[in-house]
Amino acid sequence: MPTDNSTPSQLNDLASILLSEAQINTRLKELGAEINSAYAGREIAVIAIINGAVIFVADIIRQLNIPLRLDCIRVSSYHDSASPQQAPEIIDRIRLNIEGFDVLLMDDILDTGNTLAAVSKVLRSMNPASLKTCVLLDKKTHRAVEFEADYAGFPIDDHFVVGYGLDYDGYFRIFYHDPGFEIVPAPH
Repeated sequence: MPTDNSTPSQLNDLASILLSEAQINTRLKELGAEINSAYAGREIAVIAIINGAVIFVADIIRQLNIPLRLDCIRVSSYHDSASPQQAPEIIDRIRLNIEGFDVLLMDDILDTGNTLAAVSKVLRSMNPASLKTCVLLDKKTHRAVEFEADYAGFPIDDHFVVGYGLDYDGYFRIFYHDPGFEIVPAPH
């Protein structure tokens, strides 16, 4: 925590609400139904890219009625910046053996595509039966690599957003006035 009183205000620095709690909850139910249908009768391995996707993943797996295993992979893409770096760094790998499993890789946002492409490559090398991706937000305007998510919550314009797990330099993942469901454009 900074000691120079430069901690960002949780509310005053934020422009507007882009997605409300109601919108997110409705879409989570829809995504859950899509995933349940796609994997009916099968067990899946859900791999969460953390820290950003932790809230999204926790909420989406509550919508699933299929057997699943869960593991997390830690990737650094932004390095305390508002722009994703070109080469994501995998900091902590999964422990789960996914060989022969149907894998659903989940992330908070698909921006340049670099992170999901890099993690997908690593996971494919582990011989899963299948690999699909699910993201909360899909920002198509920034693709640096050709990559599309199999499941996407919301398309968004070119905003740097925070809330519902997405952060700026560790701040704004959750807002104190609500349970953290809002996604808002971040201050510049």
